[in-house]
This record gives sequence, structure tokens and C-alpha cells, in this order.
Amino acid sequence: MEIKTFLECALKEDLGHGDLFERVLEKDFKATAFVRAKQEGVFSGEKYALELLQMTGIECIQTIKDKERFKPKDTLMEIRGDFSMLLKVERTLLNLLQHSSGIATLTSRFVKALNSHEVRLLDTRKTRPLLRIFEKYSVLNGGASNHRLGLDDALMLKDTHLKHVKDLKSFLTHARKNLPFTAKIEIECESFEEAKNAMNAGADIVMCDNVSVLETKEIAAYRDAHYPFVLLEASGNISLESINAYAKSGVDAISVGALIHQATFIDMHMKMA
Repeated sequence: MEIKTFLECALKEDLGHGDLFERVLEKDFKATAFVRAKQEGVFSGEKYALELLQMTGIECIQTIKDKERFKPKDTLMEIRGDFSMLLKVERTLLNLLQHSSGIATLTSRFVKALNSHEVRLLDTRKTRPLLRIFEKYSVLNGGASNHRLGLDDALMLKDTHLKHVKDLKSFLTHARKNLPFTAKIEIECESFEEAKNAMNAGADIVMCDNVSVLETKEIAAYRDAHYPFVLLEASGNISLESINAYAKSGVDAISVGALIHQATFIDMHMKMA
């Protein structure tokens, strides 16, 4: 969804047929407002916030940038416009910044726990309906990378697909004849044997789903010895406590759905001058 369309829908959701306060406001006037943090975090949502302000005729006097860290009481944005419009935009603006910054902040914690410049941290498609682009943008601001944006990015065969595949090698041969030249094929595996079979069949990427660190190391050793060009990805309930161990297991990437679905809003508020 285009940013402008997304923001128009977000505003309409909150405004309905119009802010009732505007009906009782005797005279509008120019005012200045400050968005301030009530807890520490990593800022995200700048691009969306600036577009929202431009759409509604509100001037952004100053703002911190995406990826910047902030502390409680820090001023994140200073904005100026009609008093009535500032009130109309307040909740939508805060929701965007709080949600996006929450994802970026949690992601940054995983990046720190990962403690590796060689292993990439990825998100997943476990996003809220219609918010995928927004939430994955927030992940980038936290220092991680995006996995697939959608089903058309790469062919991933999960357990639900594989139940209906009788001969994996033949299936992948058939698939490559019908896929774009640049499309990767990733296969989800839950054991050493499944990972070995996926590599032998010609997978580009092997995902070790809910596989122990020890078994993941065995898979990585087999890959290094026989298929060094195959990428390995670890996934499945990987936490802040376990991610560093997986980073040392020999994988190329670790995908964590929690970056998005376990993130909570960062507390912020808007106050008038």
C-alpha cells in the first residue's frame, strides 16, 4: 500500500465524519506542539510522520532521524499548525511513531544480542494485515534485514507444501523451469536428514526450523563440506537469550518473527507549547 493511501486510511479511521471538538472551538489559532519520549528507544517512523504532516498542512520544525536513539523526556518532534489540526493528527501521529519505534527498539536489542557482523538478522511475514511494508520498514531502522515481502519474492517450501511433494529433486527441477531466473528456492527443514535431502535436491537456502543449536552445527558442517554455496537460515522461537548461540552455529542468517509480533509501543506523548 502506498504511504499516502495508508495514511489517509489511518486518519479516516480516527476522524470518522470529523472531530467534534472542531464544532465547539470558537476560534482556531496557530500552535506549536512537541512529541516527547516517556521511555528510551530507537526512533522510527520519520518518513511516515513527515508525509502525514505534509498532507495535513502541519509544519515540522525539527525532528530526530530514523535509527537515532532517545531517552525519556527527549523531544522527538516539534511541529506547528492550526490548533484544531494538531489535535486531529495527534493520535494517528503518535500511533505511527510508537508502533514503528517499538519494532525498531526490540529489533535493536536482538541485533545487540546477536553480536555478529557476519550473520544477518531477518524478520518474517508474521505481520499485521496491511501493515507489512510499515512494519518491515521499522525492522530496517532497528538494524536488521527483511526476509520475503510476499509470496512472489522467492519460492519457500514449508511442511505444508512438502507433504504433497513426492520427489523433491524432480520437483525443484520442474520449479526452476517455471520460476524467474533470479528467484531463490528455500526449503524448511526440521532435522539433519531433511536438511541433507534439501541440499542434495538443489535448494538455494535451507531453513533450520526449530532445530537445536547442536544439530544446526551438524547441518552447517555438512553444508560446508558438500554444498558451500547453499545458504543456511535458523528460525523458530529464537529468543534474545538463544540468538547468540545460533549465530555461532555456522548459519548465514537468523529469522525472528518476534521482531514484529512481540514488539510493544514505545511510550510517547504530545504536548502543546
